[in-house]
Amino acid sequence: MGFEQYHEPASELSAETRTKARILASLTEEAEAIGWYEQRLSVEPDPEARAIMENAQHEEFKHFGMSLEFLLRRKPRWRETLQGILFQAGDIVKHGEEAEEESD
Repeated sequence: MGFEQYHEPASELSAETRTKARILASLTEEAEAIGWYEQRLSVEPDPEARAIMENAQHEEFKHFGMSLEFLLRRKPRWRETLQGILFQAGDIVKHGEEAEEESD
């Protein structure tokens, strides 16, 4: 992605905004890697190779989670909204709508 990640001139963006853009890019890359491993795992017949890929995918989960937590610590409204959605039993869409209403 490089410097194409910015939609505004980088020189006009604060250091904080550029850091968040980097972390968001990392979050996207981690999500892509998780998906790639999922595809590989779905077709890999060798148990030892699968174990290696599962371990690597687990690392990507960790990196995804750390990047997300970094952003949530700096964006309280994002945290508030996601707390109403994540780790909740029941209808995901309903929780999303309720969380959005509560954060407005």
